[in-house]
Amino acid sequence: MFRETSRRFHLFLTLGIIVLILHTPVPTAAEDNWVVETRERVKVDEKQDEFRVVKKNVIWRPEKTAIVIVDMWDDHHCKSAAQRVVEMAPHMNRVIITAREKGMLIVHAPSDCMDFYEGSVQRRRAKEAPIAKTPVKFQWNYFNPEKEGALSPKLEEAGCSCDTPEPCGPDVRVWNRQIAAIEISEPDAISDKGQEVYNLLEQRGIDNVIVMGVHTNRCVLGRPFGIRQMVYLGKNVALCRDLTDSYHRDPGRHFEGLDEIINHVEEYWCPTITSESITGEPAFRFEGRLSLR
Repeated sequence: MFRETSRRFHLFLTLGIIVLILHTPVPTAAEDNWVVETRERVKVDEKQDEFRVVKKNVIWRPEKTAIVIVDMWDDHHCKSAAQRVVEMAPHMNRVIITAREKGMLIVHAPSDCMDFYEGSVQRRRAKEAPIAKTPVKFQWNYFNPEKEGALSPKLEEAGCSCDTPEPCGPDVRVWNRQIAAIEISEPDAISDKGQEVYNLLEQRGIDNVIVMGVHTNRCVLGRPFGIRQMVYLGKNVALCRDLTDSYHRDPGRHFEGLDEIINHVEEYWCPTITSESITGEPAFRFEGRLSLR
């Protein structure tokens, strides 16, 4: 009798555990907290332009995060600029795939190329998001000396970024779409309009915005969906510093200029992260760049 009762007890206990496991919700990727390492530069003394590097581990929620991919075009009138996009795009695509799986919104923003995507579900998604009002005007945001410190003339102005003694060619539009190496998936959105991008963010309650793409000193900072605009809108912005490139004229010292503009962003606009925070894999580094700072 005792053995039979014990056997039944263990049977009911086992069944109970199985039922409990089956009815316990399994957290999805979007429900998990996500640890992100940020880097910024904080003034040591307000009276002097001296900064110290500050790194932090912060917790974000993927479903409260968007990635905005700026102007990763299929071509560029500057040959070196175009080649660096080709080099960077496959790694960026792998990062985007992981981010999408985590539950982040991916916004593809290849400026001047909306005709190519007209009628696509991703383009309609951006156009149909409810208008979100804001007192901030959407516009190109140029260098702002009232908010940011001095910027080297070579970085404030655009210019062929080839190492050749003379610029490689005329400044003409040759791009038609985003580079094909970056996949556009069904849940993504496509827009080159600041209001539309903001509408998407507000519709989904998104606070964190990771900006990646080109070019750091021009479009990434200045576009109506770029870093300056997102800061003015009060978003929690971060530049992905390994997945960006600068567009400036400084033959033989291109990557020094890239580091300089990244430092400037960290000093005056927002923290930076690397793609390692998204994928857990090593960050991207251009061939010929000695180190990723």
